[in-house]
Amino acid sequence: MATPQAPNPAPTTVPQTQPPASAQPASPSSPTGSAVPNAADTSTTTSQPQANQPQQPSSNPTMNGTTNGKAKQDAAAANVPPGPPPQPKTEILDSSATSGGLSTNGHDPILDPPPFPSGGTTLVGGTIRSVDRIRNRMVVNVFGGGHWKVSFDERTHIFRNGAETTQLALKKGERVYVDTMLDPANHDILARNIRVGVTAPPADASGQITSVDTEHGQLSLRDNINSVPVHFGVDKETLITNGNTPITLGSVKPGALVHVKFSAQSGYRGIARQITVIAMPGAAFTFVGKVAYLDMHRGLLAVQNIDGKTYDIHFSPHNTAEAGNLSVGTPVKIVAIFEGSQYTAQSVQVTGNTGTDSKD
Repeated sequence: MATPQAPNPAPTTVPQTQPPASAQPASPSSPTGSAVPNAADTSTTTSQPQANQPQQPSSNPTMNGTTNGKAKQDAAAANVPPGPPPQPKTEILDSSATSGGLSTNGHDPILDPPPFPSGGTTLVGGTIRSVDRIRNRMVVNVFGGGHWKVSFDERTHIFRNGAETTQLALKKGERVYVDTMLDPANHDILARNIRVGVTAPPADASGQITSVDTEHGQLSLRDNINSVPVHFGVDKETLITNGNTPITLGSVKPGALVHVKFSAQSGYRGIARQITVIAMPGAAFTFVGKVAYLDMHRGLLAVQNIDGKTYDIHFSPHNTAEAGNLSVGTPVKIVAIFEGSQYTAQSVQVTGNTGTDSKD
């Protein structure tokens, strides 16, 4: 007897959670309609591009921008030529010591010597008495008396015969001329320039002797040009003459007219080299020449002597026989006495020519 069989159960149909890949609609984020794998098959299925379609750019615009920007930067960096090598640079870590000095015309207060003190300079001449090379100072016996202590340093310029030299040229007994100035910082006399071995050019003066000091060997005269008193010293090498005759200093009297050649040392004081006496008080002189000026009222005439000089001569018109024949341009011969302050005529003679004699 047949046993009835239980009917086979109907097959269970499991609905697919996602449609097949061929039927899956394109993702809204994928503009090309590329197949997107199922969530369950992401571990085994990868999206491959179609063989008959070109590779499309990434669907992520942010990634595309980053990649393209980096590629452009790499290409630009590859085309830029290499720059110059870096140069060394010195940096002052602590400028407190020099910053103040560098702000004043580049002067370094540590390495550079200080500037010269302000103020004028004074020229002094003399001979070196001693030199101290340790303290950078010397003692100068000043012409005319006294001695000065003069300091010098790296700012001082030292010259010998016009060429600059060093302090080794400073030796005892050397004749020097120094441009000095007061240094208030050290309370010293500082030498700005030192000229070694320089012989001063001789200077001349003409005038009338006002005083003679035979004990100290000095004399003074009043200059004919500016009437300024000029003082001179006389030593054993000074030559004194009256005409062509050598005389001593004691023979020179106040009121004498002299011509002096001397070496100027400072101001109006120096050592006379030669003194020529032109006229001593009481001496008689003969003048030969033409009358250049005539004042009968004052009794004064000027004679243009044949030595090229013009002399003022006082005369008495009432005691002069030929006073009426005198006029400007008249040739005359006059014998006059020098009285210290003026020439006084002893005789006046009108001549027909200038003659050949000159003032004796």
